[in-house]
Amino acid sequence: QVQLVESGGGLVQAGGSLTLACAASGFAAGSYVMAWFRQAPGKERVVVASISWSGDLRYYTDSVKGRFTISRSNAKNTLFLQMKRLEPEDTAVYYCAAERSYSSLIYYTKETDFNSWGQGTQVTVSS
Repeated sequence: QVQLVESGGGLVQAGGSLTLACAASGFAAGSYVMAWFRQAPGKERVVVASISWSGDLRYYTDSVKGRFTISRSNAKNTLFLQMKRLEPEDTAVYYCAAERSYSSLIYYTKETDFNSWGQGTQVTVSS
């Protein structure tokens, strides 16, 4: 049974940094595309970043490019999201997602591409 558990959320001032982690169990992370999504109050859940199972390919939504870094440790079955220069607009519940991939040269960016989700972790950025 696939299980994803996020951690690392919290309250931070604008300009600050946080690193989120997603611990995966029940599957070999090395064969799964993994991604971070976020959902702000009253808005849809949207992709933030996605990474191929090899780690070679990464996608970032425009609003986080240059500030966020997605990475993974397949040996530790863990996904990370390093967030720097946080802005109040980054306030949201952040979710980890995973989906099996049969290619190391692919990532997914749509919510419907993923069948496994974590419970989410709250990130609040104060101005």
